[in-house]
Amino acid sequence: MRFADLDSWLRWQEGLHPAAVELGLERVGAVAARLAPLPADTQVVTVAGTNGKGSCVAVMDAVLRADGRRVVAYTSPHLQRYNERIRIDGRPVEDATLLASFAAVDEARGNTALTYFEFGTLAALELTARIAPDVLLLEVGLGGRLDAVNVVDPDVAVVTTIGLDHQDWLGPDRDTIGTEKAGIFRAGVPVVLGEAEPPASVLRRARELGCPVTRLGRDFRAVTEAAGWRFEGSIRTVTTLPRAALRGVLLDNAATAIEAVDRLPDGSHPTADAVREGCRLPALPGRFQHLAGPVDWLFDLAHNPPAAAALAAYVKSLPAAATTHAVIGLYADKDAAGVIDALAGAADRWWCVGTPGDRGRSAAALAATLREQGGRVQGEFDDARDALAAVGSAASPGDRVLVLGSFSVVGPALEQLGGDPADGPS
Repeated sequence: MRFADLDSWLRWQEGLHPAAVELGLERVGAVAARLAPLPADTQVVTVAGTNGKGSCVAVMDAVLRADGRRVVAYTSPHLQRYNERIRIDGRPVEDATLLASFAAVDEARGNTALTYFEFGTLAALELTARIAPDVLLLEVGLGGRLDAVNVVDPDVAVVTTIGLDHQDWLGPDRDTIGTEKAGIFRAGVPVVLGEAEPPASVLRRARELGCPVTRLGRDFRAVTEAAGWRFEGSIRTVTTLPRAALRGVLLDNAATAIEAVDRLPDGSHPTADAVREGCRLPALPGRFQHLAGPVDWLFDLAHNPPAAAALAAYVKSLPAAATTHAVIGLYADKDAAGVIDALAGAADRWWCVGTPGDRGRSAAALAATLREQGGRVQGEFDDARDALAAVGSAASPGDRVLVLGSFSVVGPALEQLGGDPADGPS
């Protein structure tokens, strides 16, 4: 084995390929072909989309486990620990298990240079081949068509929502981006669409491949009831579902998740009780996540306008705070003006944090955008921890602090303040 500890492996992987991101399946496909194949009876659900991927995977994971299935879930990025990216039966993968998979990928790759994400994806596939779970849940990292997870043929393909994000990589408009997301479709494989009006390119690709399509608002839906909500799907209806437990998961995303597990080809739908139990998962890490106290801290990974709008609506539904502070950091390829506009009225004072790396946006640049849109900027910081210390000193009992934007801001904030996402949904 090349290294004996996880940190050394990860540092080495970061420099293995000259580019942080290089879309394409040639390299990862060649290495995947040298690894043990996934068991034939492991069913695969691949999830693409701009927002809602993580919550969709989380609900599917919880529902399937409540039904007695063994599940591996692969998601990205992580908040605090790399291990969060691969969950086995709801728990982050242990270091020793992960290192064994890294070593197997390293041996299989030969001289092939892999990106950080490609290496991790292949490790997740190698681990899945060894564990042989009932279901593998794969979250697309970027786009779909050329994303590393797309080397696996899914049994169900899910596209949650499509918005304008990663435009430098995926294209300038929803229709072009939809083409990339629809790249996860396979001939005749069920497609579940988590928005009522997806781009025409998505529907067109599904027709070309002969995929049976179910669509939110047409074939399935979430219906709010006085005591909770009910799922009306293409196959069945499940009533008396708990609503409060889904804080951080929009009901539409939960409905999309239930529809997806109902479309698995083995036809063994999770019981209604398993669906209810799965919907009792706690708030997702880093999504509408509260740390209560004299000051109410709220963490959310909103980094594009639709996610910011959802956060703003949630904040406005809460009891009023004396003053709402917002600690924010966004990468340069994110629509900062759109995020700030979506959050209009949700925060009184802003604390800007710079983000690192080639995609980074300085705190000064973010602050300039905020001021242009009428925001009251209280401070600019290179490090999230410094921003948290400053806002913690400024906040008074009865105030609220939002920490939002990139993983590089929300993750360190949760770590510093004692919010541990490592256990995730149970």
